[in-house]
Amino acid sequence: MKIIISISLFFLAISASAQGKSEAFKFWESLKKHCNKSFEGSLLSTPANDDFAGKKLVMHVRACDDNTIRIPFFVGDNKSRTWILTFENDRIQLKHDHRHEDGSEDKVTQYGGKATNSGSANIQIFPADQQTTDLLPHASTNVWWITLDDRSFSYNLRRMGSDRLFTVFFDLTKTVENPSAPWGWK
Repeated sequence: MKIIISISLFFLAISASAQGKSEAFKFWESLKKHCNKSFEGSLLSTPANDDFAGKKLVMHVRACDDNTIRIPFFVGDNKSRTWILTFENDRIQLKHDHRHEDGSEDKVTQYGGKATNSGSANIQIFPADQQTTDLLPHASTNVWWITLDDRSFSYNLRRMGSDRLFTVFFDLTKTVENPSAPWGWK
């Protein structure tokens, strides 16, 4: 009888632990499942005069650890962009790392924002932070969000108070060959 009670308590503890995972943690764990995989994207919406149109778009979930996920985003032959997601204190932060071909930082880099709450397992929202406002005053009203489910990932940008909307969609059911390292990586 004691063994049955002990086993029952053990499974209850596991169940309670699983139910206690935050939405941000669930999102994080879902994204980490795609580490070392690449996916081709397509533009769903883009501002006028956008230089992404007609180019091959690839995201590579290239580096994952407990608190950081780095996702290089390739636009044609341009390997300058990496989305850096950081998980800390049940919040996820998004930063944009921009590099030149020689690996040096672009003057416009490390902008982004941090989720103000744990979000949901399928969407995380990142309003522009103070660093972004200081670096790019016109982007102070930017809001980025990432959607994620078993089949898709989307990266989105809306500049509040304007018609600026950018969305790129990735089908997570179809991997593509991993690209070479982005600029600034070895």
